[in-house]
Parts: sequence; structure tokens; C-alpha cells
Amino acid sequence: MIMRGVLAMLGLLSGLLVSCAPPGPPPPPPRAQHVLYQWYDDGGEGDVVVHIRLAEQKASFTRGGRDIGWAYVATGKEGHGTRPGSYRIMEKIVDKYSNRYGWTEDEFGNKVNGDARARDPVPRGQVYVPAPMPYWMRLTSYGIGMHAGPIPEPGRPASHGCIRLPRDFAPVLFDAVRVGTPVRISY
Repeated sequence: MIMRGVLAMLGLLSGLLVSCAPPGPPPPPPRAQHVLYQWYDDGGEGDVVVHIRLAEQKASFTRGGRDIGWAYVATGKEGHGTRPGSYRIMEKIVDKYSNRYGWTEDEFGNKVNGDARARDPVPRGQVYVPAPMPYWMRLTSYGIGMHAGPIPEPGRPASHGCIRLPRDFAPVLFDAVRVGTPVRISY
């Protein structure tokens, strides 16, 4: 009986001590994340069509005329513009590397030049690493295609001419399209 009383008193005192302490600052709110894509394909009748709008840096997708999703993209930055036009997917490769662009690394694997070209001389003690372009969907014979890659600032161009897709979304689109799928690029 005495023990219960002592325990109750200790509980009351600890509650008072905690409630009398000045409140600490609240934790910072979680950092907001951009929604980079939405996909709601029903997998029903009709073929997929891709439309890329350069001014918005967004792609929209339809199947048999029905909207099935959208995604932010990163197209060609200044000096590497992505040409508007009507294209068709010419080739699909899951694990492709660029034969034009990449970066150089030192012997410890640190990036020294993050924007190197395959034809540039490689400084002594460094190695050239071709840029990965996973879920490659070729649009032109001169090396432009859609593939997974960073979208550093949604709504702004960032590539060397290709159409970068959000990393989580690229395999979804890759599975939904076929060689011959139409892709329209416009302003």
C-alpha cells in the first residue's frame, strides 16, 4: 500500500517536472518533394502515344486516346537543344551507356570533370566513364532518345539533347511502349 502511494507520488512529480520544462523547438518539417510523374494506365485497348512539351518540360501519355499519365522530363539545355518533331521509338535497350558523354574520375573514383565527352583527351591519372542511360528508347539515328536520368530542377532543361525521365518512372514507360510507338516533341 505504501509502495503504491510512493509510486503514484513519483509519477505525479515526474509529470510536473516535465510539464514545467520550457518546450524545445519543434522539429523541422520534412522537405517537400516534387511529384515527378503520375501513371494511371488501365492497360486496355489501344497503343501508347507520347507527347513531350519543351516549354513545360513535361510529357503526357495516352493509350487509345485516353490520358494515362504525365511526367516531368529534362530535355536539352542551351547549346544542346532537343529538336521538335514527330518521331517513333526505333530501339529499346534496358542497360545502355552513352558513346558521346560521361565524366572523368581520378584513381579514387572522385568525379573530376562531370561533363566530359568521349572524344576529349583524358588527363593523366584519370579515367573516362560513359554516362549510363538506363531504359533507353532511341528516337533518332543521331543519338537522341528517352532514358532514365536526373531531373535536377523540374520544369527546366538539363540534358545534352536526350529526354530524361524520372528514374522510378522510366522502367514503367519502357514496359508500356514498343518499337514504333509515336513520340511528338513540340514547343
